[in-house]
Amino acid sequence: MIIKAKPLSPFFFKLINAIISFGFNRFLNKKIIHDVPIKPGHSYILMCNHFSFTDGMYAYYLSNKVFWGKDKMQRLYAMSLKKQMQKNSWLQHTGSFSIDPGKRSIKESFAYAGEVLSTPGNLLLYYPQGNLESQHITHIHFESGLAEIVPLIQGKCQIIWCSVVLEFFESIKPSAHFNMLDLGTNEDFDFEAVKLKVNEFHRECLNKNVRFTNKPIG
Repeated sequence: MIIKAKPLSPFFFKLINAIISFGFNRFLNKKIIHDVPIKPGHSYILMCNHFSFTDGMYAYYLSNKVFWGKDKMQRLYAMSLKKQMQKNSWLQHTGSFSIDPGKRSIKESFAYAGEVLSTPGNLLLYYPQGNLESQHITHIHFESGLAEIVPLIQGKCQIIWCSVVLEFFESIKPSAHFNMLDLGTNEDFDFEAVKLKVNEFHRECLNKNVRFTNKPIG
């Protein structure tokens, strides 16, 4: 059986974001969001590169700044490894539900994700790589979960990618760049096309956010 989510109420979502924003103001130099238009009346899949323990904080911050609003996001969910949720029970109360790769319950997790995304205003935070990898890798690996979840969605869902890139340059504190890419909706979803678009975009972001030379990252 999967561990189902207990998403935060709007009050506690805003409270946690206030705490995260306070921490970011102290420990980050700049926070630069390159956003995209958010479609009202949809659910949302927010995919991000998975490079650190603090990834969830960046996603919460981005969700509050870009997705939150009337006729937009109202609840945040996240897919987390079951073994991590068993060790950290508080994850369930922040919107996480479990997935156990290689076990029969994985189909139940996908079905639950499809159910969540069939309600307008729900946002699913999803890390397609499945494992932590450096933010500077030039190829984003996609596990098959996204292709399993999207066909199960009943209704309209906007799919968005964000490459989060941290760099120091002139400061002792890193600056965070949130580079967003609109990948369309579940109605025109093509898994292979999504993978190609994300990887091309991620390399462009590395060239733009990391390097000052003209030599492209490939």
